Amino acid sequence: MADVNLETRVMGGGDSGFVTTKFEALLNWARKYSLFQYPFATACCGMEFFSTASPRYDIARFGAEAPRFSPRQADVLWVVGTISHRQAPALKRIYDQMTEPKWVIAFGNCASCGGFYDNYATVPGIDKLIPVDVMIPGCPPRPEAVLDGLMLLQDKIGRGDRTPAVLKNTELPADKVRSLEQLHQLRLKR
Repeated sequence: MADVNLETRVMGGGDSGFVTTKFEALLNWARKYSLFQYPFATACCGMEFFSTASPRYDIARFGAEAPRFSPRQADVLWVVGTISHRQAPALKRIYDQMTEPKWVIAFGNCASCGGFYDNYATVPGIDKLIPVDVMIPGCPPRPEAVLDGLMLLQDKIGRGDRTPAVLKNTELPADKVRSLEQLHQLRLKR
C-alpha cells in the first residue's frame, strides 16, 4: 500500500487514528492488483502466453491468474496472435460487452501491427478496431515480456493513465549475453 498517497492523522489526542486518501487513488490501487483477464488467443503466441501461468513465471503473484471466459466478468482483454477480418467483429463484440473500466493488451507483432502478414485477410493491428493500452512486441514475446507488459499496465492503472504504451525491449543480463556468445562460437566451429 506504499504506492497510494495516504495521510494519517490522530484525532482527539488518542492513540487511534484513521487514514485519509482520495477515493480514486484507493480504487486504482485495488484495481491494479485484481485484474481478471479474458484471453483471446488465436495463433502461435498463445503457447507463450499460457506459459506465464506456469510455476516458473507465476502470473498469479500479480493478481491476474484467473482467466474469465465471460466478457462481463473480465476487465483485461489479452489479444494474443493474428486477427483476421473475419474475427474482427467477434473481437469488437467481446470488447463492447466488457464492463468499464476495461483495458486491452496487444500480445505479439501480429496483434500489434499485423506481423509479417501483409494481405487482405489480416487486420494490420487491433488498434484499428479497439483502443489498446499496452502493446507487447515480439514473435512470439517471451513470458518475461508478458510480465513486463502486465507490470506496465498495472502502473498505468495505478496512475489512472489511459494513453497507449509500447513495451520497450530490455537489455539482456550480462550472463545471458556471454552464454549467447558462447553458443554463437560453438555454431561457428561446426
